[in-house]
Amino acid sequence: MNFSATLRCFAGCPGDLPLDVAVYRCPRCGSLLDVTHDLDALRARSASAWKALFRERRADGRFPYDSGVWTYRELVAPGIPDAAIVSMGEGHSPLVLARRHGEAVGLDDLWIKQCGTSPTGSFKDLGMTMLVSTVFHAVREQRLTVRAVACASTGDTSAALAAYGAASGLPVVVLLPRGKISTAQLVQPIAAGARVLSLDTDFDGCMAIVQALAERGLVYLANSMNALRLEGQKTVAFEMTEQLGWSPPAWVVVPSGNLGNAYALYRGFELMKALGLIDRLPRIVAAQAENANPLYRAWSAGDAQVQPLRAAPTLASAIQIGNPVSAPRAMRALAATNGVVEQASEQEIADVAARADRTGLYVCPHTAVALVAVEKLRARNVIERRDRVVVVSTASGLKFTDAKVRYHDGTLPGIASPSRNPPVELPADETAVAAAVQALSR
Repeated sequence: MNFSATLRCFAGCPGDLPLDVAVYRCPRCGSLLDVTHDLDALRARSASAWKALFRERRADGRFPYDSGVWTYRELVAPGIPDAAIVSMGEGHSPLVLARRHGEAVGLDDLWIKQCGTSPTGSFKDLGMTMLVSTVFHAVREQRLTVRAVACASTGDTSAALAAYGAASGLPVVVLLPRGKISTAQLVQPIAAGARVLSLDTDFDGCMAIVQALAERGLVYLANSMNALRLEGQKTVAFEMTEQLGWSPPAWVVVPSGNLGNAYALYRGFELMKALGLIDRLPRIVAAQAENANPLYRAWSAGDAQVQPLRAAPTLASAIQIGNPVSAPRAMRALAATNGVVEQASEQEIADVAARADRTGLYVCPHTAVALVAVEKLRARNVIERRDRVVVVSTASGLKFTDAKVRYHDGTLPGIASPSRNPPVELPADETAVAAAVQALSR
């Protein structure tokens, strides 16, 4: 079948662009762009045939179907041949029933989509395989000349871009806010050979500079304002729905900073509904840190537009963004899904992370933001006890071990640690150790 996809103006201006041009906004009005698929061609295959095809590919597991993105290739990037796909087996992440944590917050059906199991430890790999493969294919076909692929990042985007750039041989430049990301996140792009530029600013400052470089044609922009990124990320919606027997949950809760992920999820569910794979859209919850909450403020006030603000430091450093580029996209997703926005304080983030960890989850602080949102919405009965809820865990908790250590030794500034569990120091004495073991049952 002849499947195709193009870039189209988010605001509705006429005309399409090929996926592999170095254009990130509508040339007519300056709006963001969307990837648009030929729905007539996709509908020529029945919903049951699509489901059977995806099931066969998942069972096969050979390249490129060891990837949760390329398993759905016709719905993502139909024009990329196998030889141009840059993949490291991203996606196919587990959907975990969080039974104990759900019981603790009054939910019977709480699930965690563990996107942190991807190669670089975050969901950003899903968008990066799509973007880098498209650029790599265009460079090989001599349709695009790239000096470097570049991004601004709070850590996870830079890790993903550096890894996939290294796998493809494309040069990578990343702009990071100095002193505002974890050591684990900083070392990933360094190890992958990217040119790491550590700037004395925050993410929004880095983003302004990388956009200016892209406008000058010095770099190809890999941040999520580039619609290619969202195409890969929308496969999280495909995966969780397939894992739930093609029955979408009532709610999907996602940590939200630059706001592309909320829109990507919506686009995934929207496409599945258009193809008859599902019959309804879940409600989307965008969860923000209180210290970086421009979407929450706009949504709470009933405003149609999100106003930029200066984001304050937060444990959830990857969503410490005050001027989210995908704000219009997120507002559309919320309107289309009857969505909700909630926020989490620093104390709430730390406490929920510690409590979730005690049920075996070992969550990153961004996932904790989403879990705080779930708890608050359940307490107000917005989310009902029997609703099926999926929280998108965006990164591995292993990237944020320093913050967890400081919580348990009680040294996180301004944060109480009621659930701290420090090690018990004892002499190498059997009696003392036995007493400590026996104390567990008291």
